[in-house]
Amino acid sequence: MLRIDQATYDAIVEHAKRDHPVEACGMVVGPIGSDSPERFIEMVNAAGSPTFYEYDSTDLLELYKEMDDRDEEPVVIYHSHTATEAYPSVTDINLAGEPGAHYVLVSTREHGNNDGPVEFRSYRITDGVVTEEPVEIVPTLARSES
Repeated sequence: MLRIDQATYDAIVEHAKRDHPVEACGMVVGPIGSDSPERFIEMVNAAGSPTFYEYDSTDLLELYKEMDDRDEEPVVIYHSHTATEAYPSVTDINLAGEPGAHYVLVSTREHGNNDGPVEFRSYRITDGVVTEEPVEIVPTLARSES
């Protein structure tokens, strides 16, 4: 199960709506081994595509260095689908390289960047196997002690 605080949920949805019709992408990182999504990081879709996302390689390298320095890891890896349901594509599955992460997909196909609900779903993707998991949105998460 993915437990995520309301502010982070809202930030992911806002990013997906703002970037529509281009796929939005980013991560929520937390302390290694905690499974606690604590630090929201909005990334730029270097592909600029409505059907594909790609992190800028320099930005991604800098993020991983920063996470290493802070003893953090990706807890949530998110992106949006602008014209299809919030379910991992074959490309998404093939690129899923963090077996411990929650892969969140937000579909903006119904309302685009206008007001209205989105489809927000979370998956575990390990060795090409996709397993949907429940999402619990809580007011706040207890932050890990540093």
